[in-house]
Amino acid sequence: MDNNLSPEDNDNIDWDTEDELEIQEIQDTTFSSCMDLRTTGQHTVRCDGEASSSSVPCQSKFIQQFVVMGFPEASIAKAIEQNGEDSDLVLDALLTFKALEDSPEEQPSASPQPCINSDDSSSEYNENFLDDAYEEDSWSSDSDSCRNSAKQCYVKVESSSSSEKEKTLLFLASMGYPMEEVSIAMERCGPEASVAELTDFICAAQMARAEDVYLPEDVKPKLNHILNGSGGYKKRKMYNELCKRKKAKAIFEEETIRLPKPMIGFGVPTEPVPAMVRRTLPEQAVGPPFFYYENVALAPKGVWDTISRFLYDIEPEFVDSKYFCAAARKRGYIHNLPVENRFPLFPLAPRTIHEALPLSKKWWPSWDPRTKLNCLQTAIGSAQLTNRIRKAVEDYDGEPPMRVQKFVLDQCRKWNLVWVGRNKVAPLEPDEVEMLLGFPKNHTRGGGISRTDRYKSLGNSFQVDTVAYHLSVLKDLFPGGINVLSLFSGIGGGEVALYRLGIPLKTVVSVEKSEVNRDIVRSWWEQTNQRGNLIHFNDVQQLNGDRLEQLIESFGGFDLVIGGSPCNNLAGSNRVSRDGLEGKESSLFYDYVRILDLVKSIMSRHRH
Repeated sequence: MDNNLSPEDNDNIDWDTEDELEIQEIQDTTFSSCMDLRTTGQHTVRCDGEASSSSVPCQSKFIQQFVVMGFPEASIAKAIEQNGEDSDLVLDALLTFKALEDSPEEQPSASPQPCINSDDSSSEYNENFLDDAYEEDSWSSDSDSCRNSAKQCYVKVESSSSSEKEKTLLFLASMGYPMEEVSIAMERCGPEASVAELTDFICAAQMARAEDVYLPEDVKPKLNHILNGSGGYKKRKMYNELCKRKKAKAIFEEETIRLPKPMIGFGVPTEPVPAMVRRTLPEQAVGPPFFYYENVALAPKGVWDTISRFLYDIEPEFVDSKYFCAAARKRGYIHNLPVENRFPLFPLAPRTIHEALPLSKKWWPSWDPRTKLNCLQTAIGSAQLTNRIRKAVEDYDGEPPMRVQKFVLDQCRKWNLVWVGRNKVAPLEPDEVEMLLGFPKNHTRGGGISRTDRYKSLGNSFQVDTVAYHLSVLKDLFPGGINVLSLFSGIGGGEVALYRLGIPLKTVVSVEKSEVNRDIVRSWWEQTNQRGNLIHFNDVQQLNGDRLEQLIESFGGFDLVIGGSPCNNLAGSNRVSRDGLEGKESSLFYDYVRILDLVKSIMSRHRH
């Protein structure tokens, strides 16, 4: 696979789409070229258009804070080159360097990596790794464990003649914590407590005393002293980490929802259903037309309640596509389709990685337990990342140590990397993504479409096999063909599903703002020799009552209204702008509701 995406391609990757990773500055795969830094001797100096030297006061001051901690200047320069002038990141890097230097037998040929929560024995690593981290409240704790390990290793080498307790005591004292408070913390937290746990305990105790209304003022520590006094840098760092953990937990408890397990909705063809699923639709939900709405399952609390309320109080059907193919894709669907007598597309799609990608089996290591891929994203792992993984693994004749295995598995799960050679992983090719999502080969290829646009379009699409299973009930209802209003139609996942089910497409009104996606649908329409009419609009807001009246009069009405409004403000990848259905993009859901209500009203008038 050609992993060498151009810088332009990388810059144009859309991180604000449905299941994509939360933090755009992912350290594992983006390697800063540090255009504003260069290393001169053992000093790092800023390149800001003017001649600089290592004697620049502000730069020396930044370096000096780490020099006085005992770190070599060469390591400091390397840490700054990798992380910029972010004190927290530089400190973590320096501590990790120190730990790795003193454990050469386990050191892979890769730079330190942030830890990501994973279950090494599970093939069901969830599609949105950060949403699942919140779901288990483990993102922060795992990150802490990485830092703790490095700090404990750093403490360990400080004094070979001291006991572990004495080493920890001295290390915390060197950070500026009072010996008495350190001793109390070690006694309360136990002998196995990490440095971060001890500092959290001390800071929490200090702040509790600062707020205690019963203590005299001369006994209370001042908050500014706690955060900025002796050793204040590291105290402040630990305090901030504690706050972040609490904030992460609060987000989970207050905003995200729990999804059903297993996520099989009203049934899937490959899993047993305990009893016959029956449901009673509200009277106002009964067609015509039939309608089908899709969005990400992991939305903020209350979003699906609102969606359901606006769509006639119909119960959502939550389904994970891993029951239909070899990749996970957690989605919620609200529709008024029958749920009895569904049937899947044949032949059934491959349901494991090795069935879908048989050539990978030859190279798959025994310590990689994956049988399913995660949600297929709009972005891929970089060439630098796959090269680091190769170097990390090839240093060992047999199985690499657990630490290296965990790093590799975390990255493989996060980026859906597959084994394509000895010690060699690569991202999926666009053609492979098409196959996994149920699209025909070359569906997004050609016509001047870039690889980046192919990944972006595919990452935002339906999983065709899943949607086709739900739509299969329409085949007997419309043997002569179907008129479809496809809103936010993307690359035509709904149209492809109907076509693969053998349901003739008489008229399709497709509404899609992306010119690239419209071209893909138009090309597919021509390549498959469709005999019906394809009408394109580029904005849902163009569909007002008059326009819909004209369309319905011209061909007699719509049989199906299908679509999934943008999830930019719903998905876990966009917590910064995770404004729910009030967000700029995701508020377009209300246009789906508006258009559906207009279609139902106009068609009702025409029937009478």
